[in-house]
Amino acid sequence: MDELLLRGLTPTVLGILVRRGADFAAAEDAVQDALVEAIRVWPADPPRDPKGWLVTVAWRRFLDATRAEAARRRREEAVEEAGPGGAVEPGDVSQVDDTLQLYFLCAHPSLTPSSAVALTLRAVGGLTTRQIAAAYLVPETTMAQRISRAKRTVSGVRFDQPGDVATVLRVLYLVFNEGYSGDVDLVVEAVRLTRQLAAAIDHPEVAGLLALMLLHHARRAARVGPDGSLVPLAEQDRGLWDTGMIAEGVAVLQAALARDRLGEFQAQAAIAALHADAPAADETDWVQIVEWYDELVRLTGSPVVRLNRAVAVGEADGARAGLAALAGLDESLPRYAAVAAYLREKDGDPVAAARWYAEAARKATNVGERDHLVRQAARLRSAG
Repeated sequence: MDELLLRGLTPTVLGILVRRGADFAAAEDAVQDALVEAIRVWPADPPRDPKGWLVTVAWRRFLDATRAEAARRRREEAVEEAGPGGAVEPGDVSQVDDTLQLYFLCAHPSLTPSSAVALTLRAVGGLTTRQIAAAYLVPETTMAQRISRAKRTVSGVRFDQPGDVATVLRVLYLVFNEGYSGDVDLVVEAVRLTRQLAAAIDHPEVAGLLALMLLHHARRAARVGPDGSLVPLAEQDRGLWDTGMIAEGVAVLQAALARDRLGEFQAQAAIAALHADAPAADETDWVQIVEWYDELVRLTGSPVVRLNRAVAVGEADGARAGLAALAGLDESLPRYAAVAAYLREKDGDPVAAARWYAEAARKATNVGERDHLVRQAARLRSAG
């Protein structure tokens, strides 16, 4: 197969799809899919009209993707019409479709876990390459190459060996987190699919993830102020929290913990449950939260978990203890600057805190978070 021919035809095929009405990003994805298919098929069966073949396959891929997106939107609209909480009402596992099966198929054993997650987020989850790259803290070009390699890897394999539950849970968690930063539709879809998985598989970590999603999603109405600004957890109106969803999340979590097979998502859900249980921010049981973070560190060894633990230590034992827990962590970690700013302010050093808040604002990837951090820096500077 002539790869130079493929490269030369790519701009032409892309232009034809755009002229037919496809938006550029969708057309680009469809052409990439067609190129992967060409790499698989052409050596054994070269087409007489390569350009026509590519246009036909790419256009079909574009139409399939468009129909799939429209179907997903219809499901989400049906969820919203179902009333408060939509698809996250207790026990509702209707709207069953093949989306969850696609998650398992994309998590194919021939792929590394990170590649499987990236491919699933792009192909099924509906996230852009930029969103996935931000979640993995890598450049967009790097993630684009990773997804392309994953597509090539699975292009010639049989999908009769679905991926493992752990990879699918990681994908659902990332989809939920992306939606939790702004797109509520993604949140509803992630909860819906996790419900389906929990109904189909008796697995404590599936239950742990469902509990975690419910407990976080219950706070959605309080996370943003009337002006669209981000409201930190400690300042949220807890009367806006969905108590029914919290009760369900706690019940799901308790049933999972009773099986004594602790995992990462159960530990995270336990922390969220302690926040939800506090009538006010100053009544939060920070000592227990630190203990759960200790479990999370043991389970994951994650530096991001250690960063969050430093905040909890600062609340439980004072700012100096929190700063001591922060010492030694890499300053390039996501939200390191925001944590340092908070602990410095709590320790009575507004000048250093303002400097760290400004640094955190420069690194923020979410507009709401960035604006909040800018306001925090300005508040301390004006007070000084």
